Amino acid sequence: MTRGPILFDLDDEKAARPDIAPAVPDLSDHPQGAAMQHVAAIATHRPSRLARWFWSLALALTSFVVSLAAWDYVNALLARSPILGGIATGLIALLIGVLLIISLRELAAFGRLRKIDRIQHSAKDAHASGKLDAARAVISQLEQLYGSRDDTAWGRAELKSRQSEILDAEGLLGLAETTLLAPLDARAQREVEAAARQVATVTAIVPLALADLFTALTANLRMIRRIAQIYGGRSGTLGSWRLTRTVLTHLVATGAVAVGDDLISSVAGGGILSKVSRRFGEGVVNGALTARVGVAAIEVCRPLPFQSVKKPSVSGLVSRALSGLFGRSA
Repeated sequence: MTRGPILFDLDDEKAARPDIAPAVPDLSDHPQGAAMQHVAAIATHRPSRLARWFWSLALALTSFVVSLAAWDYVNALLARSPILGGIATGLIALLIGVLLIISLRELAAFGRLRKIDRIQHSAKDAHASGKLDAARAVISQLEQLYGSRDDTAWGRAELKSRQSEILDAEGLLGLAETTLLAPLDARAQREVEAAARQVATVTAIVPLALADLFTALTANLRMIRRIAQIYGGRSGTLGSWRLTRTVLTHLVATGAVAVGDDLISSVAGGGILSKVSRRFGEGVVNGALTARVGVAAIEVCRPLPFQSVKKPSVSGLVSRALSGLFGRSA
């Protein structure tokens, strides 16, 4: 037991000088991919119930007022000139017809997305159960999905000629992946690389405020829509937005739309972010996060889960997308 204060002798007098101690590094200076963080927040934000009621009632009231004004206008025009009134009536009828066609296309787009989702679940069940009949049913659905597409003709022919030789579910689904989906995977990956390159370039070069946010939002929407088209789930405007929300909601829930050590190590390649400016570092990180969104979109839109074919890696996509753009950035 000791009494009184205890004194420690310090060999280095500078150690007791906090005024000359090195500053604590500010981790906020590192690129965080702000544009992609905002895109994820915008796409996954769900308005409150009160806001949904407000916009629904506002839309209903606006539609009612516009319809009533058009009705009064056409009646007044008919009373003044039957010919002009007939022309106005015909134009309104054509507009209504176009709106109905757009609505039908949107419904068909939702139907295609649901069809791909059903094939995915059937393929997962066939993998889990190992039943050959279930795998053959999945192959039949794939042939029906791609039956009218010329770009899958070789894959369908190869699959049809060889599927009788395979007598297990895993091998049959693997054959479908390597023959039918492999060319589509390559096209989808090129779309991801193009989107990542565009987002990274605009973020790094264009100094305008909100330019990187606008580019990231539009590039990701376009990328997800094209990936859906490649795999047969052609989506309309509402379908594309719903698909984008599904992809980004999944990424946000799993914490993938964030800058972690794995992302920095895979993209930075040993400290590249410390060798370039902050703006270029933001471009690299935003491009990498776009690649993450693209990989998730491929998994959502692909009719079969990745089993026999290796899932594309974010680091590989970013390396090819940014090759030559920021030097050796990956």
